[in-house]
Amino acid sequence: MTSETLQDLQGLKAAGKVVGHTIAEMKKSIVPGMTTAELDDVGAKILKAFGAKSAPKITYNFPGTTCISVNEEVAHGIPGQRVIQAGDLINIDVSAELNGYYGDAGVSFQLPPYNEKLVHLCRSTEETMMSVINHLRAGMKVNEIGRVMESEARKRGYKVVRNLCSHGIGKSLHEKPYEILPFYNPRVTTVLKEGQVITIEPFLSTGADFVEQQSDGWTLSVADNSRVAQYEHTIVVTKGKPIILTSA
Repeated sequence: MTSETLQDLQGLKAAGKVVGHTIAEMKKSIVPGMTTAELDDVGAKILKAFGAKSAPKITYNFPGTTCISVNEEVAHGIPGQRVIQAGDLINIDVSAELNGYYGDAGVSFQLPPYNEKLVHLCRSTEETMMSVINHLRAGMKVNEIGRVMESEARKRGYKVVRNLCSHGIGKSLHEKPYEILPFYNPRVTTVLKEGQVITIEPFLSTGADFVEQQSDGWTLSVADNSRVAQYEHTIVVTKGKPIILTSA
């Protein structure tokens, strides 16, 4: 969508604030030995307290409130009986609807004891996300997002996962452009508009270029020993610095 009114911006900010807060509280709540279902329940209670709804649940009938992925799982992990262990690489992805507006964000982090390689992967992914966001301006070609994203990943020693994309958002979870590629495609000629609402979500990998869907129909995982981290914010494009909607 394009945010054209103060009401739009306020609605987007409210939804984004709930998403950011939910992720922060879920992250603080994690202790080794809890299940991903128990962690998801933390998120469900927070969304309910704000009067928000799980976007993947109401949009796609996802079998959980939030997406929680562990280690070899990269995205769309279904909360369940998997026990979170010390040293695990965790990804929490929360998307929510509030009063007709949507927000979407994600973070990856490792539980102690820390492995410096995983810490560096997560830090590099967040830096890549912020570098892309800071480049965005109205009038810029959409394919610049992929060019900058892949360049920043390579500079830090990583690959981008090529079949996971950023996307438009606003009045629904996924809107045009439905796929903002994480690499440069010269055939994409569309430009970013002032007020356009999109996600920026790099997936940086230590090796794998692609993720594969698992038998549950949702979870996307790597087939090798690679590890992948994701960071995501929902933003509004402006003529100047973008507006980040999903900060905690």
